[in-house]
Amino acid sequence: MTGERRPGAPTRHVVVMGVSGAGKTTVALGVAARTGLTFAEADEFHPPANVARMRAGVPLDDAARLPWLRDLAGWMAARAADGVSTVLACSALKRSYRDVLRQGPPNVEFVLLDGPAEVIRERMARRAGHYMPPSLLESQLATLERPHPDESVLVLDVSLTPDELVSAAVDGLGLTTGVTAGR
Repeated sequence: MTGERRPGAPTRHVVVMGVSGAGKTTVALGVAARTGLTFAEADEFHPPANVARMRAGVPLDDAARLPWLRDLAGWMAARAADGVSTVLACSALKRSYRDVLRQGPPNVEFVLLDGPAEVIRERMARRAGHYMPPSLLESQLATLERPHPDESVLVLDVSLTPDELVSAAVDGLGLTTGVTAGR
């Protein structure tokens, strides 16, 4: 999806975050469809070595994630420079990862899809063709650092339907349909 280019205009940059299987891509695509923000799937930025590790059931360490996170921050910053607002589906499990993403555009907003591991495990079991095996859910849950009090993160219950999650994200962030300028 491509957003409207408005160089010099204020932009919005939203990261829909959470563990694998929480519904990040579905919600981020829904936000993009309702608002016109340009969508990106962070998984598509992983180098082949990272994908191979995850496909083999090996969790990524911080050293493997850092260049990937920097690429994502750079992608958002480049869109911001062009006046294009974005929504990114990205795990962003640790505070340090979110801090790297915040180094991209001037303002990054986060939406955490959070909820019972059983709900997420069930979703992972139903999806086909994703390289992240359900066996890595436990490592992701162990890695997840809940937002700190000084972080502005909208937390949504993963038990809601995808449409309810999209509506809650759009409303909770004060996004407007079809308009991507800042508040």
